[in-house]
Amino acid sequence: MHPNLTLIGMPGVGKSTLGHLLAQTLNFKFIDPDVLIQRKTHLSLQAIMDIYGEARLVALEEEVICDLDEVHIQKAIIAPGGSAVYSAKAMDMLRKNSLIVYLEDTFESISKRISNADTRGIIGLKEKGLERLYQERHELYTHYADIVIVLPEKFNTHAIQDLILKKVATYERRPESL
Repeated sequence: MHPNLTLIGMPGVGKSTLGHLLAQTLNFKFIDPDVLIQRKTHLSLQAIMDIYGEARLVALEEEVICDLDEVHIQKAIIAPGGSAVYSAKAMDMLRKNSLIVYLEDTFESISKRISNADTRGIIGLKEKGLERLYQERHELYTHYADIVIVLPEKFNTHAIQDLILKKVATYERRPESL
């Protein structure tokens, strides 16, 4: 198995929930860059956006992810915010150091799960709306993913964890094209 996994996907797909479960099962560390941002700034993600703007949150997210080094991400499950895919630099660092798993869900399921969208600190939400964000980010998640896990309609964390572990165990990353 790869020494590190990164879970990407829209807010509400269960990156943190599954990340904690996987970390516990594998005896890995769990790293949530959003939590690191909040510790660093002493502000919520929404407060950062309200005070400094979305661009500042994107920059902080990139900075925190790129500051993770090999010491931090050995035997780690990383669950960055859904907007991490807006930074090619951050995603390249994650791709270099981990296997990237996209947790794909339908827009309908995600919109039902996100009841606190206005206070959650979702980059681009006010300007684009959740459905447009979903479409835009889906392309980015697919682009960066090594493995895509299509989430079932009935969300069972242990079954999804088993599916992730099975796909990760049999995955062989293709060499980068020249």
